[in-house]
Amino acid sequence: MGAMTSEELPSGNRSASTGPLDTQYAVGDVWVVVARGEVDLNNLPPLTEALTQAAETHATVVLDASGITFADSTFLNLLLRIHQATDLRIAAPGPQLERLLDLTGADGVLDLRPSVDEATTR
Repeated sequence: MGAMTSEELPSGNRSASTGPLDTQYAVGDVWVVVARGEVDLNNLPPLTEALTQAAETHATVVLDASGITFADSTFLNLLLRIHQATDLRIAAPGPQLERLLDLTGADGVLDLRPSVDEATTR
């Protein structure tokens, strides 16, 4: 992964208030948002806010999805909305997320990358 800037936000211990949102940081002009654990309707708001703000301020946003263990349709809807707003790249999706994207056909719409390093390069 590239060098982190002073814009990095520490992850610390996640709580119900941060849900699956782990940390955020810049790699050059690209903003990386890291998500972990289960992502569903009940804990989506912090991740929604982070991705929405990133899309409003950065031309390219990378979601590090390597730590996501479960995702539902509300998360898929969020990804599609952010994809409409900016160049969204999904880095290192795990098997469960890959299956969701495959079953819904979203893997043909979203930009999936095997790693954060690859996602942060053009």
